[in-house]
Parts: sequence; structure tokens; C-alpha cells
Amino acid sequence: MDAFYASIEQRDNPAYRGKPLAVGHGAERGVVAAASYEARKYGVYSAMPSVVASRKCPHLIFAKPRFEVYRSVSQQVREIFLEYTDKVEPLSLDEAFLDVTTNKKNMRSATYIAKEIKQKIKEQTGLTASAGVSYNKFLAKIASDYNKPNGLYVITPQKGEAFVRQLNIKDFFGVGPATARKMNEIGIYNGADLSQWSEIDLAYHFGKAGLSYYQYARGLDSREVEPERIRKSLGSEDTFLEDLSDLKSIEDELDLIAQEVAKRRRKNDFKAKTLTLKVKYADFSIVTRSVTVDYYITSAQEMLRLAMELMTRVDNIETKKVRLLGLTLKNPDIEEHDRPNMPIQLEIDFNNPLYSIADEEEPL
Repeated sequence: MDAFYASIEQRDNPAYRGKPLAVGHGAERGVVAAASYEARKYGVYSAMPSVVASRKCPHLIFAKPRFEVYRSVSQQVREIFLEYTDKVEPLSLDEAFLDVTTNKKNMRSATYIAKEIKQKIKEQTGLTASAGVSYNKFLAKIASDYNKPNGLYVITPQKGEAFVRQLNIKDFFGVGPATARKMNEIGIYNGADLSQWSEIDLAYHFGKAGLSYYQYARGLDSREVEPERIRKSLGSEDTFLEDLSDLKSIEDELDLIAQEVAKRRRKNDFKAKTLTLKVKYADFSIVTRSVTVDYYITSAQEMLRLAMELMTRVDNIETKKVRLLGLTLKNPDIEEHDRPNMPIQLEIDFNNPLYSIADEEEPL
């Protein structure tokens, strides 16, 4: 969907139409949740602090978020998707992968399906959507962003690798600003540069993600569209109106966050054994600390206890002011189950006489 939250606000309020609009809170500690295309012309984007957005666009309008409305419209769009295929994998309220290889209407053109879906979304919601059509998830995602707003872009198998070669590395799905900077530092600026690197070297520099980057550079992605995605994490965080400067205030805020996470955990019947604490200081530097236990973390009280233990491992917590705190539950069991084909580092037992130097030239 195109500027989803902002477009809904402009649809429902004529006074917002054609004007730079940000969904979020305009207060000093506010953050932009979404920006209209009129606002983006001034450099206003989601996740930007509201004070920075207002500085870039002094006449920016702020609209309070209405998440219930956004969820309702998202469900409308999802119902349209399901008219064509049950293989729908939501990424968020405003984005999803669809596998239409076999579809309910027996249509032979994925491009035509995309056009029809876009038209239905416009007719039923009054909103525009952009579609990317390709032979795998990586390329379809990139294509969906290529001609926004109200775009449609197709990458055929014949054009896939050539398309990736000319793609700026910052436009790769899964490459954030920090990773893009790291790639630039080692001479990777586009897909062609990336394709020159071996799988081993990319894994050395970027860990597990490096294995995916190696495939992406060749226009390859073997991931299936997963209609029932396994939730891997669940959490909550809060940015404070005033920076916190003492442990008692930090504990009080973590208590409230833990209660919110516990409520979401119950609602989603989510089970997890890992808790991650996130701390953002007043200077915007961020630290995280995690702990994994051998039981499921279920109550707010247990989350708070573990969070305060993690807090003792955070440097400078008593000398630096805290701007944001967050707690996230994760389940490493699920993550391991979700990566069945990941390579395993084997170990050689050099104490075993079978591997002694004396036997090096002897057949076993």
C-alpha cells in the first residue's frame, strides 16, 4: 500500500489532501509513523523524530494514529488477496507476498492478476497500492517499491540477474543503512560489486545474512511464500517525555512495558525463552542485552525480574540519561526450527587416536 496510514487519513479528512501530513505525535518526543508523499518531498520519513520532521517541513500537519482503522482497511485488502490465492504471507498491515503460480481464477498472467488486485483495492478502499511481479520473493519485494506510488513493475526471469547488477546496494531487501555503510567501506556499492564476492567472504563479513546476499546478487531466492508464518518475536518499547536518570524510574517504566508485553503474549499465545532489553540513551546510542532461560517466560513479574538483571549488565546506566526502553520476547527453538538447512560448524576431536599426526599417511 502507498503511504498507508497517511493515505487513509487523507482519504477520511479532506483538509489533509494534497498537504504534507505525518501520522504520529508532533510533541518533542514524538516519532513519525508514516508520511504522505507531499511530506516526503521535504525529506520527512517514517521513524523520524517529530522535531526533525517539523524542522524539515515547518507547515507539516500531524494526525493522531488510528490503528483500529488501519487494521480494518488492512483486512479489506487481505480479503481481496484471498479471492485469488490462499498463499498470502503478510509482512505488516500494508504489505504482503502472494504466490499466484496456481490461483483460484486460473489466470495465467501474474501481471494481469496484479493489475486486477490494484483496481479492486482502489474501488473498495479508495486507496492506491503498488505491486511487484517476479519469480521470487526478493525480486518481487524490490519491484513493488520501484514505481511508487500506484506503481506496477515486472522483473522476468530473463532480466533478473541484470536488474540486480545495476541495483544500488541500499535498495536491496534486507540491507539497512548500517549494513549499506559497512558494504560501502569494503567497496560494495551495487549488485555487480556484490556478485564479485564469494559466499565464504560474505559470510565472514555479514554472518548468516551474507549467505542470502550471495544468492540475491545472482537474482536467486528459494524462500517459499508462507501463509502461516511462525511468530519469532513479540515486544514493546516506549520513548519517554523526559529522559530517565535513576534506576527507580527505569524499573517503574520497565514494569509498565513488561505488563504490555505480557498482555500481547497472552493474546497471541506466544511462548518464548529469551528476553531482550533495549536501551536508547539521550545521545541516541543504543545497547541491547539478552538472556535465555530453560523455561517459558510468561508473566510480567518474571520479565521485570529478568530485565532488571540485564540492566546490571548495561554500562553507564547510572551516569547516562535514558530516552527509550524496550523488551522483546524471542524463541530460539523456533528460530532453529525455521533454519533446518543452515550449515553446521563441525569439530574434530584431536585427542582421538584416529586423527593423530602419526596416522596422517596411513589409510584408515
